[in-house]
Amino acid sequence: MTAARIAVLTVSDRASRGEYEDRGGPAIEAWLRRAVTSEVEIIREIVPDGREVVAGAFRRWADEGGADLILATGGTGPSPRDLTPEAMEDVVERVFPGFGELMRAVSLREVPTAILSRQGAGTRGKTLIITLPGKPSAIDTCLNAVFPAVPYCLDLMEAGWIETDPEVCKAFRPAK
Repeated sequence: MTAARIAVLTVSDRASRGEYEDRGGPAIEAWLRRAVTSEVEIIREIVPDGREVVAGAFRRWADEGGADLILATGGTGPSPRDLTPEAMEDVVERVFPGFGELMRAVSLREVPTAILSRQGAGTRGKTLIITLPGKPSAIDTCLNAVFPAVPYCLDLMEAGWIETDPEVCKAFRPAK
């Protein structure tokens, strides 16, 4: 079993220019450090908003960077430059709508504006890409909801191996 390589991609004009502290990327990494018990490599990158730039980062991490999992934060709202979902659609081969549906459903329990969010997931080769909101508390909510399915998804894709701490996130794998 190969250790998973996880790319954490923050999508933000202001954070990419150093005008705003990136809180989304560190929130994802902190969540992963709490939840994942197996050996993983976590790489973080900040890119500006924009369909082509974000799509290019997804392609680079999936095709050349060896990422088994890309977790992107930001760019999923209704603002004109929030084009992360479109960038993901440009590069994935298969879309998994259940991820976005579940993230919106759990987020709606906390804030009515969750209906404005456009998170989702898809695969490119052996890479699973998940787009998350930018707010750290929303990131926790969404990862707590969808991550139990991620290790098994990676197994089925023959990607890197992830084990989780069941006290933080009980990953589902069917009994053999």
